[in-house]
Amino acid sequence: MEETRYGLRVDLHTSYEDAVDRVMASLHAQGFGVLTTIDVQKTLKEKLNHDFRKYQILGACNPALAERALHAELEVGLLLPCNVIVYERERGMTSVAAMAPLPAMGIIGNKDLEDVAREADGRLRSALQQLETSDQER
Repeated sequence: MEETRYGLRVDLHTSYEDAVDRVMASLHAQGFGVLTTIDVQKTLKEKLNHDFRKYQILGACNPALAERALHAELEVGLLLPCNVIVYERERGMTSVAAMAPLPAMGIIGNKDLEDVAREADGRLRSALQQLETSDQER
């Protein structure tokens, strides 16, 4: 797993379509549902007539964590849901990245959000690690 200043990423040796299915299952196993799906490739083609790689933005939400966060800081909804992206790097190689909750919640400066952010971070890391491990076992 690769970490950036604001995200966590794994690269999978699989098709884009398989990766999307696996991501959904892995998120679900960690208590996340996908509330929104944005097909960036389709949207850019329809709205701008531009071609783009296969790319989806998934709005993942763990209801219990979201409720705790909202009670701690009402306007934290601006940072929800947790975005997860899936995109085709090349044929048979797909990247999956998730927002890093600790830096995102850290900009708020509310100590009550730290536990929520830590748990969300752990769950997203587990989902990505599961994807990475299952990819290596294939």
